[in-house]
Amino acid sequence: MSTSYEKTVAAAEAVLRGAGVPGAATARYAPLSGGTYNTVVRVALDQGRDWVLKIPPRAEAGLAYERALLTGEVAFYESAATAADTDVVPRVVHSGTGVDTVTGPYLIMTARPGVPWHEAADSLEENERLRLREELGRLVARLHAVTGPGFGYPGQPLGPLASTWREAFTAMAGAVLDDAEQYAAWLPRPIAEIRETLAAASNVLDDVTRPALVHFDLWQGNLLLAGPPGGRRLSGLIDGERMFWGDPVADFVSPALFADMEDDKAFLSGYASAGGEVAFDGSVRLRLALYRVYLYLIMLVEVEPRQAGATGRAWARSNVGPQLVSALSDVESGLRGGRR
Repeated sequence: MSTSYEKTVAAAEAVLRGAGVPGAATARYAPLSGGTYNTVVRVALDQGRDWVLKIPPRAEAGLAYERALLTGEVAFYESAATAADTDVVPRVVHSGTGVDTVTGPYLIMTARPGVPWHEAADSLEENERLRLREELGRLVARLHAVTGPGFGYPGQPLGPLASTWREAFTAMAGAVLDDAEQYAAWLPRPIAEIRETLAAASNVLDDVTRPALVHFDLWQGNLLLAGPPGGRRLSGLIDGERMFWGDPVADFVSPALFADMEDDKAFLSGYASAGGEVAFDGSVRLRLALYRVYLYLIMLVEVEPRQAGATGRAWARSNVGPQLVSALSDVESGLRGGRR
C-alpha cells in the first residue's frame, strides 16, 4: 500500500468523520483517477450507500476562476435536482464549502453507475451513438431550463454575480487572459490582440438576458454509459465544478470539442424535443465562437499552474492552439458580417 494511497484514504475518512457519517471507519475507500484538479475517492458504506467524495487542493495555485470550484459543483447538483428527469445527475449527500481547519472544503455525492463514454465509444454502433446523442441533448435542455440568481460563477471567484451576461463573461475572459500573463503561458496570438477581439464582439452578449444553468464541461469523460451493447443508456452526468450561470449556447462547445455543433443533428433534435431553443443565426454563431475562445484559452493556460509535462504541453500547442486561432477568426468573421 503506497504512502500516497494511505494519505488519500486517511483524508477521506477524516472528512466522513467530520461530516458525522456513521460507519466511516469501516467504509471501503477507492481513490479514483482521471481527474486533473480534485482528489476523488469512491466510498462504499453499509446499507448500500455508494458515494463519491471530492476534496479540492488546499493551495490556490490554479487559474483565477478555479477558486471555490466546489461551491459551483454543489450549486450545479442542487440546481439540477430541481429540473425534470435529471436523475442521472449525482445528488449532494454532504458538503462543506467553507474553510475548515481540520478537513477543508469537501463534497460527498451519490455515485453514478457506468463507464465514461469515451471508453465505450469504439464499441458503439452508429444507431446507438445517435440515440445517446439525442438523449444527451434532451438532458442538457432540461438543465438549461433552470434559472440562476445572476450571471457568473456561484463561488464568486471573480467578484459578485453580475446583472448582465456581458459583464460576467467579460470578467471571465479577462481573468483567464490575466492568468496567461501571470504564468507567461504560450498562446498562438498576442494577449492584447485577443483582448481587443473579444471586446469588439462584447455587444452580442447583451442578447442573453436569462442566467441559465451551464455545465460547460460536457466532454465524454464526464458522461457515463451503462447497459449492454446496443442497449446502453446515459447513466451519469458528472463533474459539474466548471459550471456557471450564463448563456446556454456555451454548453454547445464541449460536447462538440474541436468540431461543429451544427453538425450534431441528433443532439440538437433531442435538445429541441425537450424544449431547448436554438437557431444558429448570426448572434448564436458569434457567441459560440466567443465561448470556444474562452474554453481554448483555459486549456492552453492551465498547463502552467498544473505543471504539465512536455507531452501535455506539446499536445495543447498542436491541438488546442489551432482551434483557438480558428475560433478567433470566427469571431472576426462574425463582426465583419455585421453582428456588432
